[in-house]
Amino acid sequence: MTKKVVIVEDNELNLRLFRDLLEAHGAQVTTVRDARDALPAMQAERPDLVIMDIQLPHISGVELIRMMRVDPALEKTPVMAVTAYAGKGDESRVREAGADAYVSKPISVARFVEAVEALAGSLGEGGRRSS
Repeated sequence: MTKKVVIVEDNELNLRLFRDLLEAHGAQVTTVRDARDALPAMQAERPDLVIMDIQLPHISGVELIRMMRVDPALEKTPVMAVTAYAGKGDESRVREAGADAYVSKPISVARFVEAVEALAGSLGEGGRRSS
């Protein structure tokens, strides 16, 4: 079964990299560039996994994760947090907000795919769909 993944990422290059990797592994991907649109997109998609940038304009990824954890439709959705600004204590702060995995950028492609599949299982066979 094809897994649905929502990527919340404001950096176009990172967004395309994540999307292309996931689609190559058979996932159905929805992309969100503006954090203000993230919760409605997740509520509409009901994804099997969310990949969340932490450093976002308007609403931080940490705050979005907290918002997901109090939403009955999203509270159990696995979240993989990704950030380029990994400072001391960041991982524990992100995990305390409710992230299930934490990956720092630049990402290792193999580690990224392993982390995704550990959270969502096999991504599926498939066509390339994105929005």
